[in-house]
Amino acid sequence: MTGKALGLADARQENQLLVGIIEAISASPEVGPLAANTARLIVEATATDVCFVHVLDDTGTSLTLAGATPPLDEEVGKIRLRLGEGVTGWVASHRQPVVIAEDKEEDPRYRYFPELHGREFTSMASVPMASAPGGLVGVLNVHNRIRRDFSERDIRLLTSIGSLVAGALHQARLHRQLAARERSYEQFVEHVIAVQEAERRRLAADMHDGISQRLLSLAFHLDAAADALTATPEFAAQQLERARELTDLTLDETRAAIFDLRPPVLDDLGLADGLTSLARSIPSVAVTVEADECPLPEHVEIALYRIAQEALQNVVKHSGATRAELELQGEPGAVCMRVTDHGSGFDPAAASQRDGVAAGYGLRSMTERAELVGGKLEVRSRRGRGTTVSVRVPVL
Repeated sequence: MTGKALGLADARQENQLLVGIIEAISASPEVGPLAANTARLIVEATATDVCFVHVLDDTGTSLTLAGATPPLDEEVGKIRLRLGEGVTGWVASHRQPVVIAEDKEEDPRYRYFPELHGREFTSMASVPMASAPGGLVGVLNVHNRIRRDFSERDIRLLTSIGSLVAGALHQARLHRQLAARERSYEQFVEHVIAVQEAERRRLAADMHDGISQRLLSLAFHLDAAADALTATPEFAAQQLERARELTDLTLDETRAAIFDLRPPVLDDLGLADGLTSLARSIPSVAVTVEADECPLPEHVEIALYRIAQEALQNVVKHSGATRAELELQGEPGAVCMRVTDHGSGFDPAAASQRDGVAAGYGLRSMTERAELVGGKLEVRSRRGRGTTVSVRVPVL
């Protein structure tokens, strides 16, 4: 007994099927849902019994069952074929369709998969899924329990469907690869910053435990020597006083260097309270702080703290303002920080064109810090209207 060809009465039904495939692609370009929807639409429109969608992996050496109609969808992700293995592998390696009307097991290319109940189906058609930009993406198979003679029209239709799906899967693969590269870049940046901060911690600890302690000891001995030299010539006392001044200066510089290497306030207080502490340390400017408690990765906290530090230093150096606001707000998927002053303002476009001014305002440094953690810095300012420095960083 011979069955009819795919059960498609006219071009209208073909168009409906192709439109359905396009809608499935639009609904979800991800491999799993797209493959499942494609298999379902083909079976519903063609009156075949089962459809399998095999997708080429990223290495280009094997195929994985990515979509199937129930109940065989339970085998999705479990069936793998090398290129050239079975009818599906042959179609993938030769990029030519195969039609078997009956006696599949007599075809030397056929391989039996007990999980897919191959012996329950008499006829099959297998076509490559390929597109011009992406090349071969996979193989599309339909099977029928009773004998069915698949016509050239049937194969052309299945090939058209395969081409549509291949284009979508190619785009999905590119998107997945791009996302993977972005994740790798983010992880690399986090690693670089983590290594830098670990080295900064080590240097800060070494300076604190070594240089600072030795300088404190030196200051103690100088004080003792000064007390013992009350009856000595005036020159010796002057030299000791000078040595004491140099010691105090070195201690101040060492403490400043330790703070620059790693703000201890972040370890002690966290970002929100750390920003409040930073604002209190700004001379001659009253800084109002509104900071949410935002759980952030350490490298993001450090970047935001440094940007706030630079922005507030700019307020002191350049704005002439007596008051400013610092805000830290958490948003879904992001954190935003703003530093606003009410000073003289400037022209950001002109500053970015003059290296000296740009360097003076620290725009490049703040921009680079924001970009390193995947964020974006924006500076809005007008002469006589003050300045707002905003940074937005996406967080997971």
